[in-house]
Amino acid sequence: MNNPISILFYLKRVKVNAQGLAPIFQRITINGRRLDNSTGKFVDPDKWHSEMSIMRGTSEEARSINRHLDNLKSKILNVEKNLIIKDIPVNFESFKNELSGKKERERMLVPIFEEHNRKIKELLGQEYAPGTLERYQTSLKHTKDFLFWKYNLTDINIEKIDHAFIMEYEFYLRSVRKCANNTAVKYIKNFHKIINLCLANSWLNKDPFINYKSKIKEVVRGFLTEKEIEDIINKEFMSERLELVRDIFIFSCFTGLAYIDVQQLKTDNVALGIDGDKWIFKNRQKTDTPSKIPLLPIAQAIINKYENNPICKNENRLLPILSNQKMNAYLKEIADVCKINKELTFHIARHTFATTVTLSNGVPIETVSKMLGHTNLKTTQHYAKVLDRKVSDDMMILKNKFSIKQEQTQSSKQQ
Repeated sequence: MNNPISILFYLKRVKVNAQGLAPIFQRITINGRRLDNSTGKFVDPDKWHSEMSIMRGTSEEARSINRHLDNLKSKILNVEKNLIIKDIPVNFESFKNELSGKKERERMLVPIFEEHNRKIKELLGQEYAPGTLERYQTSLKHTKDFLFWKYNLTDINIEKIDHAFIMEYEFYLRSVRKCANNTAVKYIKNFHKIINLCLANSWLNKDPFINYKSKIKEVVRGFLTEKEIEDIINKEFMSERLELVRDIFIFSCFTGLAYIDVQQLKTDNVALGIDGDKWIFKNRQKTDTPSKIPLLPIAQAIINKYENNPICKNENRLLPILSNQKMNAYLKEIADVCKINKELTFHIARHTFATTVTLSNGVPIETVSKMLGHTNLKTTQHYAKVLDRKVSDDMMILKNKFSIKQEQTQSSKQQ
């Protein structure tokens, strides 16, 4: 391992005094950053050995000056040694503090995490959704619980966080908290953001995540088939609340909008698109990326159905949507009534739009991705699973092409 500190003594010839003597300066270089100080000694420039950084000769003056320089060098090496003994990373700031006797400020993990969460809370509705804050608050709680479980501590200096710490934290999430693979990885990912914050502020010199590897396991996302959609649409409900929940859920199935985006829809989110028909123009709450969706007839019919609803009129909403918790509770009732053996949640509507409504009907995945407001195609691929029927239809086209080509070949041979 290379020594992060180098020491050089040199003359400042531009500052020669009236006696023709130049001051000797000390340069300490720490990871590329320099610290220059005067040694308080002067020497005849002709008697200075630049390569060896000493005064030439064996005179009493030369011995005195060189001894002084050796003492300064020893002091620097002792400062470095003290940092290593204290298990403090040797960097420019820690060296300066140790050299001056100033105690370096200890940076503790929990206050940094809490400050990060406080800023997210301040920006709710602007840059962050409530779910984001809830996720980081849960991550902080798990981190605190882990510190107490593993180290019997309520907090820890960030300098103590290393690869072993992260691996133990992941083990804790999987074993004690009983987190599934993807859940554990997401909590570690949240923790990684806090470490990246420390690195960006130069509070840490080494990334403890540098050798950490994790992988999200792909989850098969649920969606409704065409028949299941028709069963829900055609079902007559005796309860108005179930009818309302059904309508808004079907609206999402044919627009691909997430719950929060449907909840935020205003009348001015609907405007004429490039084709002269009505479109929904809405920036997604989750990512703030634009989502532009042509309104299919069934979605437009649902908007028309509720345009005179008192909630829509008084609150300038497009649809009188209930809370997400109530929507999901009533969707379970709808699934039972329609004999759909799936855990029906509002988010399944978004998957259904991507898979059954669009992709399986020949809409290119690039177009689906744009309507969903995704920033890359890979994200869309998690939603839009290619159905067996779509594979069959595409391959049938290919088979027909080969058949025509084969017939043409045989015909030309017969001629």
